[in-house]
Amino acid sequence: MMLENEFPILEFDNQKTAKLNPSDLAGKKFDATRMIITFFPEVVNKLVATGELESYYEIGGENPFTIYRFTKDSDVLIVHGQVGCPACGGNLDLFYALGVRKVMFCGGGGVLDRNIKVGQLLLVDGAIRDEGFSYHYVAPSRFIYTDRALTDRIAASLEGRGIPYLRGITWTTDALFRETPDRIARRKEEGAKIVEMEQAGCIAVAQFRGFEYGAIIYGGDDVASEEWSHRGWNTREGMRYNLVMLCKELVKEF
Repeated sequence: MMLENEFPILEFDNQKTAKLNPSDLAGKKFDATRMIITFFPEVVNKLVATGELESYYEIGGENPFTIYRFTKDSDVLIVHGQVGCPACGGNLDLFYALGVRKVMFCGGGGVLDRNIKVGQLLLVDGAIRDEGFSYHYVAPSRFIYTDRALTDRIAASLEGRGIPYLRGITWTTDALFRETPDRIARRKEEGAKIVEMEQAGCIAVAQFRGFEYGAIIYGGDDVASEEWSHRGWNTREGMRYNLVMLCKELVKEF
């Protein structure tokens, strides 16, 4: 049933079946149930070059891409994520239809606190829903949260490995070039530590479909200071590789 509202984005419809469903596009289901979504293409390329990944499944259409499988951990798939909730979250819904049930996301985001260093890990508790995609999966709310029990288990795994991390919420926005000073200040007041473009949507898909989803984002560029600073955030190859391999071990523990 759809609830009417003055603003179309707030007219949430809780019907599970749409005119076009992911199951309509999915072929034979995967024989692997775990997946890493990463935004580190150089890590994927390195793992392919060293034989640690093999091509597993090709997604066709106007924006084709490849899903890979780890050769030694054959139940773990990995895919290079696409920017924004409609692309990343929409693909996640398709992956669920193909049989994926346990997902770890790893990427980078702009820090809203200049004291968060480049590479510092944030275990995602939830997101401020400053985008449009998630409102088609979960009823309107200002915040959306990951599953607490699963996030606690991931935290315990990080602590058991002696890996330092922060824990908190992100700010998910569609508009990279509209992160204005006033909006940044407001999101900081609300508790967001990092700004990114996918978490609210991915969390919403996981809630709607009912599967396990966790996310770790590392501190990247600085949007908290007087002037934006790149900080060389996307050149930390060793750190990015280690985060992917960590997520592989974490998703195996789900």
